[in-house]
Amino acid sequence: MGSKHNSSASRTRSPLSIFIVIVLCGFFYILGAWQKSGSGKGDSIASEITKLTDCNIFTNLNFETHHNDLEIVEPSEMKIQVFKPCDVKYTDYTPCQEQEQAMRFPRENMIYRERHCPPEEEKLHCLIPAPKGYMTPFPWPKGRDYVHYANVPHKSLTVEKAVQNWVQFQGNVFKFPGGGTMFPQGADAYIDELATVIPIKDGLVRTALDTGCGVASWGAYLLKRNVLAMSFAPRDNHEAQVQFALERGVPAVIGVLGSIHLPYPSRAFDMAQCSRCLIPWTANNGMYLMEVDRVLRPGGYWILSGPPINWKTYYKTWKRSKEDLQAEQRSIEELAESLCWEKKYEKGDIAIFRKKVNDKSCKRNSANICKSKDADNVWYKEMEACTTPFPEVSNAKEVAGGELRKFPARLLAVPPRIANGEIEGLTVESYQKDNKLWKKHVNAYKRMNRLIGTARYRNIMDMNAELGGFAAALESPKSWVMNVVPTNAKNTLGVIYERGLIGIYHDWCEGFSTYPRTYDLIHANGVFSLYKNTCKLEDILLEMDRILRPEGAVIIRDEVDVLNKVRKIVGGMRWDSKLMDHEDGPLVPEKILIAVKQYWVGSSGNSTSSDE
Repeated sequence: MGSKHNSSASRTRSPLSIFIVIVLCGFFYILGAWQKSGSGKGDSIASEITKLTDCNIFTNLNFETHHNDLEIVEPSEMKIQVFKPCDVKYTDYTPCQEQEQAMRFPRENMIYRERHCPPEEEKLHCLIPAPKGYMTPFPWPKGRDYVHYANVPHKSLTVEKAVQNWVQFQGNVFKFPGGGTMFPQGADAYIDELATVIPIKDGLVRTALDTGCGVASWGAYLLKRNVLAMSFAPRDNHEAQVQFALERGVPAVIGVLGSIHLPYPSRAFDMAQCSRCLIPWTANNGMYLMEVDRVLRPGGYWILSGPPINWKTYYKTWKRSKEDLQAEQRSIEELAESLCWEKKYEKGDIAIFRKKVNDKSCKRNSANICKSKDADNVWYKEMEACTTPFPEVSNAKEVAGGELRKFPARLLAVPPRIANGEIEGLTVESYQKDNKLWKKHVNAYKRMNRLIGTARYRNIMDMNAELGGFAAALESPKSWVMNVVPTNAKNTLGVIYERGLIGIYHDWCEGFSTYPRTYDLIHANGVFSLYKNTCKLEDILLEMDRILRPEGAVIIRDEVDVLNKVRKIVGGMRWDSKLMDHEDGPLVPEKILIAVKQYWVGSSGNSTSSDE
C-alpha cells in the first residue's frame, strides 16, 4: 500500500516540478544574457573580488642576504633529481671560453679566444660553487670602487697594472682608483677631455662600446653621466678583467674582435672606443674597423687612444720606428675616410673620429659594400672585409636609419626601426601597448619582491628581452639590464638599442659569455616555451644558476605546464621557489615562478660548506 501511495504522489508532483525547472532555466538564461550584454554587475563584482584578493604577496621567500647555509627543502610529493656541487676547481668556470678548450683552436685572428662551447657529452651537470668567504658585493656606488677579495681572489692585475692604477689590493678588498692604461690619472679626467668634442652630457650619446675594456673603468665612470657602455675583453692572461667589471656593477661580457661578428646589431652604439686595446685595425684589409663601423650609429663617434696616436712621443718606448708608426696612423685615417668617418680631434694620446649621418657627402667603394642584406644577422657569422651600407635617405641632412631623441626621452619614444616598419609584425600601436603591459608586469613584480627597484639588485638580466619593455619599466641609476635577444626569437635587438638600452644576441642552449655569479636578478619571460623542443630545460636552468649570485633572485614567466616542469628541476638546485598566479588572476594560464638561490660555498672534497 505504502509503495503505491508514494508512486501516486510522485506522479502528481511531476508536472509541477517540470514547470518549475523550465521557469528557472528560462530565468537564468535571461539573466546570463543580461550580464553578458554589459548591463549586469556580476562580472564587475567578480573582477573586483579578484583584484582585492592579492595572491602575489607572500612572506615565506626571503630575498635579504644572510650568508648562512640553508637546508634544501624538497616537496615530498615530487621525485626530483638533486644536482650536486661541482668540484671547487670550477669556481670560475666559463663554459664557452675555457682556456683548455681554447688551446685546441688556431691563434690566427684570435680564433682561440672566441666562443667554443663544449659538446653535449662534456657539459657539466652540477652546481658551480662560490669561493669560500663569498660576500654580497658592495652596493652601488661604493661597489664601483671596491670589491671583496674573497669574491674574485686574483691578484695578478694589481702587480701587472700597478703603475696604471687599474686595481689595488688593500686588506681584504680590491680598490679601483678609476685608472687605465691610457688614463692613469683617472677615467673622469679622460672622459672630460672627450666631452669637449663629444656631446656626452646632454643625452645625445647614450650607448657606448668599449673594445678591450680591461676592468671597465671607462664604462664605470660613464654611468654617472647617464651613458651605458657595453664593455668586452677576452678571457686571457689578464686574469678576471670582465669578472672584476661585473663584480663592480658595470656591464661587461667576455668577448674579442676575432673572426666572427660581434653579437650586436648594426647602428647600435652612439660612441665606441679603443683605449690601447691592441686590436690591429689595419689588418685583414681593415676588417675590424669595418665591424666597428657596422655597429656604430650614423653620426656616432670613435675614439682611438694609444698606438699609433702620439707616436712621435712614444716610438722609442714602443720599440717601433717612426716610419712604421706614421704609416700605421696614415692607414687608419685613410680607412676611416673610406668609411665616411671624419677626424674631429687629435691631441696628445687621443684621436676622435665622427661617422657621417649619411653617405651623401662621401664616396664609398661600391665594389666593397657587403653583399648581405641583413646586417643584424651576425650570430656565429664570419666577418668579411666589407663595409655595411648606410640606410637610404632622401636628402643630405637626414640621419640614415632615423634620428633619435635625447635620453631619457629616447626610452619611450617610438624607435625608428618600428616607425619605419622595418620589423615585421611590429607597429607603433603594438609597441606602445607593450610598454603599458611591462609597466603593469613590473609593478606586480615589485609587490612580489619589494627589493626590486632598490640597489640590492644592481646587475639584472632579461633572458628574452623582446622590445626591452622590462628594462624600460625598471630604468634607474640603481641598476642596469643586460637585454638578451635569443637567436631563435624575433630580432628586436636594434629596437632595444634605439631606446637607449644595451643587450646582446645569445643562444640559451649554450653558456653565456660571462663569469659565474655576475647577476643579482634574472628575468625569464617565455624562455622555456621558446626552447622546449630545442635543448634541455635543465641545461638552461643550470646556466642560470651559474651566472646568478648566491641569494640572487629569479622571475620566470611562462605557461603553467612548462613551469611545473621547471619547478621540479629547480627543486634539486638549492633554489627556494614558489609558483604564483598571473597578476590578472588564477584563470590566466600564464603563471610566474619566483625563486631565490640559496647561499652556499664550495669546499674540499666536492662538497658544500653545509656538509663540513
